[in-house]
Amino acid sequence: MKIRFQADADLNEDIISGLLRREPRIDFRTATAANLRGLSDPEVLAAAAAEARILVSHDRKTLPHKFAAFIRTQTSPGVFIISQKTDLLLAIEGLLLAWAASEAEEWTNRICTIPL
Repeated sequence: MKIRFQADADLNEDIISGLLRREPRIDFRTATAANLRGLSDPEVLAAAAAEARILVSHDRKTLPHKFAAFIRTQTSPGVFIISQKTDLLLAIEGLLLAWAASEAEEWTNRICTIPL
């Protein structure tokens, strides 16, 4: 199955726009479209998991710990963390590479940083 992405509320939406300009077939849902604004990290992880979407976030501080706790009791499609200092083009290229070169199942219960 192809990767489907879910942005959390803090993700720079220029990344989503740029990625979709490069590859319009990518399924990348915004936090607004998923009604994630104001939810806690565990609630956001659960919402992404319910829709089989890899969560994409800038939150390097708290999300990895919440993710570790989440996968102790539930399965996650995975999490991609992008530093806010990462160049937008590198972030877009990293997500595009992951989407093009892998299947969603390869990321189950994994967390990684983009660029890969």
